[in-house]
Amino acid sequence: MAKPDQVLIIEPQNELRFKGPFNVPVTSYMKLTNPSEKKVMFKIKTTAPKKYCVRPNSGSLDSNASVEIAICLQPFIFDPTEKNKHKFMVQTVFAPDGDLSADQIWKDVFPEKIMDSKLKCVFEMPDEQKEAQEEPVKTSPKAAIQQTATINIEAELQKAAAEVQQLREEESSLRQENLRLKEELLRLNNTAGVRQPITNKYSPAAVQNPNNPMFYLALSVALAVFGFILGKFLL
Repeated sequence: MAKPDQVLIIEPQNELRFKGPFNVPVTSYMKLTNPSEKKVMFKIKTTAPKKYCVRPNSGSLDSNASVEIAICLQPFIFDPTEKNKHKFMVQTVFAPDGDLSADQIWKDVFPEKIMDSKLKCVFEMPDEQKEAQEEPVKTSPKAAIQQTATINIEAELQKAAAEVQQLREEESSLRQENLRLKEELLRLNNTAGVRQPITNKYSPAAVQNPNNPMFYLALSVALAVFGFILGKFLL
């Protein structure tokens, strides 16, 4: 048994278009109109429920009533080479007589009584972004020079920062070495201050003190002996 034709007028009929950029939420709209004389229940489903937010996603339409459905596509990384397979389905059914809840109506309805329409999703990029993807970015000579100058300045700044860091390390090393030398000099001065003059106890007394009278007496005796010996040789 074939399913009945869709009673609602759905705008757009076949496609839901979403226009980028897609790094922010993008909303498309669907309008449902009930041209019949009966109350119609509707429900909207999608093959990618985690990627869309639909408000309202279900409800009812009285005779000749309309409702606008907001379908919000969540941000994602758009790849123009990837084939889009997202689809939406609008299911409808005539509301039965009586005071029944929507959940009960959808639970009790026979599948062959459900009317449905399918719409595919189409992603579109803005014209300027299409051109940016299709054609390489053309840079003017002035912009290229400015870009090169900026790169050179950044390189020089990085080099200067490295040299400053090296100089700081060398300065710190020299300060430590200077402090070490000062401490060593202070230690040597303290050691020299406690030393006492040392006299050679094996040196002759005359050498130790030339002003001693015994020095001159010894010198006279030595000259006398030398003169005596010299006289023996001359005779």
